[in-house]
Parts: sequence; structure tokens; C-alpha cells
Amino acid sequence: MRIGSYQLKNRVLLAPMAGITDQPFRRLCAYYGAGLTFSEMMSTNPQVWHTEKSKLRLAHSEDLGLNAVQIAGSDPLEMAQAAAINVEYGAQIIDINMGCPAKKVNRKLAGSALLQFPDLVEKILREVVSAVNVPVTLKIRTGWDKSNRNCVQIGKIAEQCGIQALTVHGRTRACLFEGEAEYNNIKAVKQAIAIPVIANGDIDSARKAKFVLDYTGADAIMIGRAALGNPWLFQAVENLIEHDSINQMPSLNEKCGQILRHIQELHQFYGEQKGYRIARKHVAWYLQGIQPDSVFKQTFNAISDPKEQLIVLEDFFNLILDKEKC
Repeated sequence: MRIGSYQLKNRVLLAPMAGITDQPFRRLCAYYGAGLTFSEMMSTNPQVWHTEKSKLRLAHSEDLGLNAVQIAGSDPLEMAQAAAINVEYGAQIIDINMGCPAKKVNRKLAGSALLQFPDLVEKILREVVSAVNVPVTLKIRTGWDKSNRNCVQIGKIAEQCGIQALTVHGRTRACLFEGEAEYNNIKAVKQAIAIPVIANGDIDSARKAKFVLDYTGADAIMIGRAALGNPWLFQAVENLIEHDSINQMPSLNEKCGQILRHIQELHQFYGEQKGYRIARKHVAWYLQGIQPDSVFKQTFNAISDPKEQLIVLEDFFNLILDKEKC
């Protein structure tokens, strides 16, 4: 799988997710085999470029591999300027978001709202591609709603404008995250264009990833929500689709150790005033896959001291591990 001049490690990508794909989470997913990870979506509003929140979203380190940054907006010149600024900051790939279904994004005619206006899509893509000397990719949905599925048309526009890879989430904006992903429409896009196509939507296991690749003919797959609390999924997917082998999941002991390290990294990355809040949602996701416990979750969410969070979490994991030995 190549994006422009870059050869990716594999065909298993981590989707950009607001409030989730920060540096600590991307590092963990990369460790377990994600071939490319994207930063959280960055607004093209110049007023927020230099805020602390934006700086955290753009934070990158070499162990994460390529630095891919996603931007969102609706003004072609502003989008181009934002892309250029991000390249100055070290972005090696610029990804344009035209798939986000959030109301607050769509109200500004950004994200998936842009799919309603192919002419504007073309203007944005041409301006951004012309503004930077790095590969530009695009992420879309299959259309605005079921009566207006235009992913093939948008795919052709993207190819003509110099986009280097296209990710298609197999749902319309109206579908949000409900219903089943439309793999037939991803397949239609792949058959219509020559640039790499990345399939996204409902990929929650190694076998599902292999099915989606085989069915759609896509060049790669992108995992989003299924990675929450389950970053080791990338290892299983990579082994099956790249090496045709079934991978043993990490032991419970390894998982608990990685979770503790992840929470500690969140504390360090965000600082004591914010890190413990970010940690809460990740712990909730991890517990779903290890041992759902509403009582412990309530106890953990009441803690506002980072050190106490780690102590309580480690004690909880030790109890689980002791039970496993019995």
C-alpha cells in the first residue's frame, strides 16, 4: 500500500477520531500493528491553530511512523492555508475530512455536508493539492443520504484533482453509525477509479477485515470504533491479511500492563488537570473487553488524582489476574 511516495508498513490503518486519536492512543495502536495513524481532525479556522488544544492534537513522535494530519473546513483558500501550515509543522500527509456526520461540523458546511456540493468539493481539493508538496488524501461517506449517494462521482473528482488515496466510510451522513456498512458502494468506488481506496465501516475483527478487502477489492482497510479499548485488534488483522495466519491475542497480563502504561501516558501528555478526565473514557472502553464492572467504573470515575487512578486500576487488575490463576 502506497500513498504518494510513501510505502506503508501494511494495509491496516487507524481512523482519525476526535477526542480519541491523540498521541498516546496512536502510539499504542502503532505498537500493535497499525500501518498508518491519523491525528484528530483539525479545524481550518485560523483562530484555533495556535491554541493549546490544537498543539496537543498535532503532537507527533517518530515512533508513530508517518505524520498524517486530518483537516476539516469548507473554505477552499482557508483549507489550503491550513494544509500548508500543517506541513510546515511536520505533516507528511494531509487528509481532508468530508465524512464527519456531527451536527456542529455539518452546520459549518464541513465534514460530510460537503458531499452535497460536488463543485465546492472540487474547488477545495484543487486548492489543497496545489498548496502542499506532500500527498493529500480524502475521507468521505457514500453520500449525504440514501437518496443522494454520490461516492463514485466524488471519487472520480478526487482522482482528477490529484488526491493520492480515498477512504470511504460505507454509510451516508444520514445513517450516522447505524445500520450495516455499504460495502457494495465501496466496491463500486474502487472499480471506478485507479487511486488507492481504503474501506472503512464495521471492521471489528480480523476475519471481517479480510472479507471486506476481498469483497470490495480495496487496497487497505481503516479501523475506527472497534479499536476503542481494543488496540491489539490491529495485530490480529495485520497477521491475517498480510501473513494469512491466526494471531493469539495478548495475554490478560500483557493487556493490563499496556493499559496502565497508556493511562500513565495520558496523565503525562495532558497534565494532571486534564489527563485523569481523558483516562476515564479509555478505562471504560478497556473494561468492556476485559471485565465489565459498573461498581468499579463508578469508583474510578470519582477519582480526580492521577496517582490514585493508577493505584486503584492496578489493584483492580491484580484481583482479576489472581482470579485467572485460580
